[in-house]
Amino acid sequence: MNVAVFGGSFNPPHVAHVLACALLLSVEDVERVLLVPTYRHPLAKSLAPFEDRVFMCELAMIDLPRVEVSRVEQSIDGDSLTLRTLERLAETRPDWRLRLVVGADILAEAQRWYRFDAIEKLAPLIVLGRVGFDTPRAPLVILPDVSSTYVRTAVARGAWNELEGVVPRSVVEHIRARKLYGAPT
Repeated sequence: MNVAVFGGSFNPPHVAHVLACALLLSVEDVERVLLVPTYRHPLAKSLAPFEDRVFMCELAMIDLPRVEVSRVEQSIDGDSLTLRTLERLAETRPDWRLRLVVGADILAEAQRWYRFDAIEKLAPLIVLGRVGFDTPRAPLVILPDVSSTYVRTAVARGAWNELEGVVPRSVVEHIRARKLYGAPT
């Protein structure tokens, strides 16, 4: 089975993540997308609790049955490194042919990743277009220019109206209920 591995902080997930999964399933030779929230960020980035991010990913992807949210990084000691995650997936699911999903912006940072050459061998890349990053490896489709940073900032300001059309409603409801990202009470 061909499986696209789409990792990230998903802090929180937003519509560009949902659209990316739908795009992958529509145009790439993959039967499943594995969404992999980061368990422990290697750069010590502040994240909402893992359980909340996993749940928000599940909420965001509920209408895409061939997208599975994975907790694989929770079972790996140390910081979340893409190579470790891919090696664990290859070990536990030898029947899967892995492809790694990255944004076009990541290609410029490849030299900063731990053993990027080994990553590409283990899981050849699928590159998604991003606004402002032109690369021949990216498809013509460009995902909306939205980021989790923008979402967190809007939440902290109580600007809930700015999240309409940017974050799945169920994710916004979870953020409000759990008072994540400095959400006002």
